[in-house]
Amino acid sequence: MRPGKLEKDPFNVIISGVGGQGNVLLSGFIGAALVKEGLMVSVADTFGVSQRGGSVASHIKISEKTLYSSVTLKGKADLLIGMEPVETLRALVEFGNSGIISIVNPRPFYPSGGVAYPDLNEVKQAIEKMSSKTSYVHVTEEALKMGNPIYSNIILLGAVIGAGVLPLGEESIVPLLEERFPGEVLEINLRAFRRGIELTS
Repeated sequence: MRPGKLEKDPFNVIISGVGGQGNVLLSGFIGAALVKEGLMVSVADTFGVSQRGGSVASHIKISEKTLYSSVTLKGKADLLIGMEPVETLRALVEFGNSGIISIVNPRPFYPSGGVAYPDLNEVKQAIEKMSSKTSYVHVTEEALKMGNPIYSNIILLGAVIGAGVLPLGEESIVPLLEERFPGEVLEINLRAFRRGIELTS
């Protein structure tokens, strides 16, 4: 997709993850970039019981002509950006449909307190069954190669842009990264972002 063009209107995006993964930062970058492209955008973040380690879901509703309520209705998401597999599946159960596209970081975020994590292969099979198209992007592993898992969400941002499922290009995001990150921090975040683009383009 080229900047400014939507496949449908409104276009509903869900970003699912757990507290501490950078869910809100990711939704903020996407929302701000879409606004700069002249689109009408509503963003809302919902948090689970525990902000760090609890469920976090960001709703982004995009339109070329109308400002809608940000919250996505059940079964009406068009794109799911999953920062964690079980949280991706949880969001698909509520917001998925036969046409939804899922872009997923398949690295589990294991719960504390001895709580068992579901079989990852079964989780991935369920995600694929409930999505029209599923792309797994190993952003955590890529971030670790860069020296810090904190870069995972910026790599995932690049992966979403590279996949071409949003009306945004690299030129839509780079100025926002330049505003947000100073000096050497900017350089490594630009590398993370561009690495994400390479993973899906």
